[in-house]
Amino acid sequence: MTPERMARIKSVIKHRQFDLTVVMENVFDPHNISAVMRSCDAVGVQELYVLNTRIPPHKKWGSKSSASAAQWLTIYTFTDVADCFATLRKKYQKIYTTHLASESVSLYELDLTQPVALVFGNEAEGVSAEVCRYADGNFLIPQVGMVKSLNISVACAVTLYEAFRQRWQAGYYQQADRFQAEKHALEKLWLRQDEIS
Repeated sequence: MTPERMARIKSVIKHRQFDLTVVMENVFDPHNISAVMRSCDAVGVQELYVLNTRIPPHKKWGSKSSASAAQWLTIYTFTDVADCFATLRKKYQKIYTTHLASESVSLYELDLTQPVALVFGNEAEGVSAEVCRYADGNFLIPQVGMVKSLNISVACAVTLYEAFRQRWQAGYYQQADRFQAEKHALEKLWLRQDEIS
């Protein structure tokens, strides 16, 4: 491994946010999933949760959309809602869904510096009522156009970059001592992966 490659791996791991995650519920299109993966990697989200209760598990992601982001993420797959959210509750203080409801708040009102899981629903129906019952609240992305929703991968990117903005201002990306154990374990894993590939 070249010194440049090693420096790149260390730099990326240094900025990983182990207390920010994305959950995708029954997202059909592998290209949407791959685009979400790419956004997660871009802002330092390490863990991604894929919940499939109505569709078979995806066998492959759209490699063109993800630009190989999948290999750098820790991806958990679930087929049971209760199991998925019990796992999330062990690590994340808040769970927010993207759901249009009377009590929904603007994305820009959320505190995304706390340990938080952000849930995005499928292309046709959004987040299910069952999943909403597990959430601490719903949010929406303010829009002023005729169309009232964004593509799931675009909505996720907008949301993650708001989290990035808040966390950058809070200094989270500059704190090398955050999540030292997780970063050390991830570095060992990535170095092993890099040697094999």
